[in-house]
Amino acid sequence: MLRGGLIFLADLARRIDLPLSVDFMAVSTYGPAVTTGVVQVLKDLDELITGRDVIVIEDIIDTGLTLNYLLQILRARQPASLEVCTLLDKSVRRIANIHIAYKGFDVPDVFVVGYGLDFEQRYRNLPFIGVLKEE
Repeated sequence: MLRGGLIFLADLARRIDLPLSVDFMAVSTYGPAVTTGVVQVLKDLDELITGRDVIVIEDIIDTGLTLNYLLQILRARQPASLEVCTLLDKSVRRIANIHIAYKGFDVPDVFVVGYGLDFEQRYRNLPFIGVLKEE
């Protein structure tokens, strides 16, 4: 999932000692500053996933609503398997029931930035994950 998971994906891919291919989707429910509630596929996959083992890489899973929508789209394409890997899990805000096969860290209900995560397209390049102060 673009864009936030890109840095995590790059680090993860370098540690996987198996043949793999990488493709990207961009899905958004966010407007300039607030959630619109409408899911929009901004960029779809370039490769077919039918009969393939697929792992969706996420930076952070919050309510799970957008990811749940994405997983429905991907399941309809009939992959051999479909799993979720996330760096951060903010389960305290979860609405959708999402099975997470691989999880890095639990995170409390705070707004985090860095290591790919942004606020208004800023802070993605921080080499760490931090909490954004309200100001």
